[in-house]
Amino acid sequence: MTTRASRTTTGRGRLYDSVVDTIGDTPCIRLNHIAPAHVRVYVKAEFFNPAASVKDRLAISIIEEAERRGDLKPGQTVVEATSGNTGIGLAMVCAAKGYPLVVTMADSFSIERRKLMRFLGAKVVLTPRAAKGVGMYQKAKELADANGWFLARQFETADNATIHENTTAREIMADFAGDRLDYMVSGYGTGGTITGVARVLRKERPTTRIVLSEPANAQLLGSGVVQTRGADHSPAASHSAWQPHPIQGWTPDFIPYVLQEAVDHRLYDELVPIAGPAAIEWSRKLAQREGIFTGISGGATLAVGMKVAEKAPAGSVILCMLPDTGERYLSTPLFEGVATDITEEELALSLSTPGFHMDPA
Repeated sequence: MTTRASRTTTGRGRLYDSVVDTIGDTPCIRLNHIAPAHVRVYVKAEFFNPAASVKDRLAISIIEEAERRGDLKPGQTVVEATSGNTGIGLAMVCAAKGYPLVVTMADSFSIERRKLMRFLGAKVVLTPRAAKGVGMYQKAKELADANGWFLARQFETADNATIHENTTAREIMADFAGDRLDYMVSGYGTGGTITGVARVLRKERPTTRIVLSEPANAQLLGSGVVQTRGADHSPAASHSAWQPHPIQGWTPDFIPYVLQEAVDHRLYDELVPIAGPAAIEWSRKLAQREGIFTGISGGATLAVGMKVAEKAPAGSVILCMLPDTGERYLSTPLFEGVATDITEEELALSLSTPGFHMDPA
């Protein structure tokens, strides 16, 4: 084991005018224990953003670009449909900038998400889970039309992929400058990350193989069935291939318009389905063996990354996107089986010394 000098820090060398100025510049971290020995695997840890997910980038882009265009007026209410992370990111940005926020969200998503958004000052309007993502989307449109609110339109707006082209991709290019980058692995929610990053990699790193993933039981892209859309590019109906899946934040029940560019222009080289249990398994392994805490979607990306790693040539370098933190999933299957009371093994440890025992009952 290499002996290191004592750790020190020197500060960032700058002061920040707002929390939104801390968005981006998230680290790529090497996996040292769970990756195959013949490759290097890195994860881009988007939970280092201030509201702990990749959607902070989308949130600031939507709001600031709308401000520049004059589409969003001072004090105007913002409304959006979200499975959680975009809503949390928007709640943070809107709080910092002084905009009221209303979020529509199907009641199937984790309770932590509702509480976080409300804690940040947003109103959360729940929609029936039976209506799926299209239902919460249509509810947001209804509220925007009825009240003159600004609809964020994360699934259609060009501001989505652009922020990833201008920030996420540029960070990856800088971090791997002078080094290999053989594979980039990502899932999709809105499609902004894969589309924006792939635009840059296709031009500047054309040898990087881009791997996209979706849930094994909700293979919208894998089905080959075209998404029906309205005149404004919004989904006209749920996609026929969609089924409920546990990878929250991934793959709504429609193919987002933002993702359509990646499909039409083949901005990815391979599409790999992944099962929900594998996503949960790899999220837990990442936490327990690397100390890196990510949610089910991050576990799903890593599970695909490990499939890629097993078959990759020796010396390959693989980057997996981790969209968010595991704390968004405390009430989900990700934490099933994690004890809240003392376990038998822990009790045995306690009883191995004489004092300060907890009552086993």
